[in-house]
Amino acid sequence: MRGELDKLIGAIRELYAREEYLFDKDLGERTLTHRLAVYIERQFDGWEVDCDYNRLGERLLKLPHGSIISTDDGLGKSIFPDIVVHRRVVPENLLAIEVRKEINHQPVEHDQHKLRGMTDPHLWFAYRLGVLLVLGKKQVKASDVYLGGVIDPVLSNWFAGRLKDTCG
Repeated sequence: MRGELDKLIGAIRELYAREEYLFDKDLGERTLTHRLAVYIERQFDGWEVDCDYNRLGERLLKLPHGSIISTDDGLGKSIFPDIVVHRRVVPENLLAIEVRKEINHQPVEHDQHKLRGMTDPHLWFAYRLGVLLVLGKKQVKASDVYLGGVIDPVLSNWFAGRLKDTCG
């Protein structure tokens, strides 16, 4: 998993190096998410990288009934991860990323719940790895790594340390 996280760190480093204008002008999360996805795509050769992708093959990604999460669809169950690294044709889910700006005042629990669900190995569409990124104007302000439906403290600490060493 550290290899995949190192690739993500490379993409984050490139985002901050090349997109200072977006941070200075305080553009929206979707703009930052898109630009980060562009840099992630360069790192993950042989994988597709998409934003707001809510399918595995022909099936919609849905959290189990009774979920507390609010979502963008009419049924309130589909999930739209900010960025995914996956294979579309032969469904395989590698990495789900939720991105937040530091100034986002919405509760972080929404993104945390999505990542717990998206990485839960008991769900049919589970991603191997999930990452929550809180982006500040000059560096990542906070991050968590999800594995097996929970925050992995060892990987989270390693990832945060690597981000600090290489990006900030």
